[in-house]
Amino acid sequence: MSVVYPRGFQASAISAGLKAPGILDMALVSAARPVPAAGVFTSNRVFAAPVALSRDALSNGMLRAVVLNSGGANAATGERGLADSQAEAQEVADSLPGAVSQQDVAVCSTGVIGDFLPMDLVLPGIRKLAESLGDDGESPARAIMTTDTVPKLATTDCGEVRFGGMAKGAGMLAPALATMLCVITTDVVIEPVVAQRALSEAVRTTFNRADGDGCMSTNDTVLLLASGDSGVQLSETDFTETLRGLCYDLAGQLLADAEGASHLVNILVIGANSEDDAEQVARQVARSNLVKCAIYGNDPNWGRILSEVGTVRDATFDAEHIDIAINGVLSCRNSVAYGERSRIDMSQRDIDIVIDLHSGSASAEVRTTDLTVEYVHINADYTS
Repeated sequence: MSVVYPRGFQASAISAGLKAPGILDMALVSAARPVPAAGVFTSNRVFAAPVALSRDALSNGMLRAVVLNSGGANAATGERGLADSQAEAQEVADSLPGAVSQQDVAVCSTGVIGDFLPMDLVLPGIRKLAESLGDDGESPARAIMTTDTVPKLATTDCGEVRFGGMAKGAGMLAPALATMLCVITTDVVIEPVVAQRALSEAVRTTFNRADGDGCMSTNDTVLLLASGDSGVQLSETDFTETLRGLCYDLAGQLLADAEGASHLVNILVIGANSEDDAEQVARQVARSNLVKCAIYGNDPNWGRILSEVGTVRDATFDAEHIDIAINGVLSCRNSVAYGERSRIDMSQRDIDIVIDLHSGSASAEVRTTDLTVEYVHINADYTS
């Protein structure tokens, strides 16, 4: 169901020829009218033309539709790339029923950086998408896949309010966001400013803490559209927490399908002086190639974890009083060995690392993966 689970939305997907024949590569998500919307985008200073267009489209807090494509990022394409994104938005506006403004259309693209989109395929594709809108939520999620092996879909409820989401991403998983596109729909009654606050907060502790390979994309986009068709208004707290749960689910699916990954790693830092300190420490460990390679080799090398913690200069902790547990087994206490490494089973797919800084009551979790030979092969051959 995904994005068509909430009331008031339709979606479609087609093979426009941007990828191999018969492979879905374009999708459209549409509401019946302009609805309150919000967005979070990559913080990369090199950002794609669709990101620039979608940021501008959201300046009034409303959207009617989102058009998405795989098979080309439309990034590092200059003025022509921006003109192409504008042409996409206008084509969607012209193809949907009623008087639709280009301003109410967001655009998302994913694929190889530096290539122009084949607009002779994209524009007719948009017309086909508009003609085939319906209640298929899985095909659009497949249409935005790149190195993904499975579509990422999620739905949830908060009372009478429905939420649905689809995402793509398997590589360049790092804040802000990942090499990801994500569209979330809901039928809640909400003001755009509240939707933006809630989405930004939900993304902060979910997508922004999915840190697979430390590489940030040019196209990262999370969009939220709220139809209001449930007739129900939630408290901002309930809305934010439900949205956070949906984003956490989707972010976990991104990591589960991360390029070449053989282990999923949850790094929880507790006993921190502040949440920011905890996040800094967790992220430093998550980005360590030494730690990631050790996990790939099923090696419970807690010394590599301890060493990475010590490199974080801005966090408050006593370097001689750090505890580390791996899969529930305390392996380092007060920054020295505690028991035999052989007690720790690293063979399972899920690896849990808990780091206690003994400096306060704050905590933060960052999720990552191991670094495998397959990951290297995938990214060595990406354009060749």
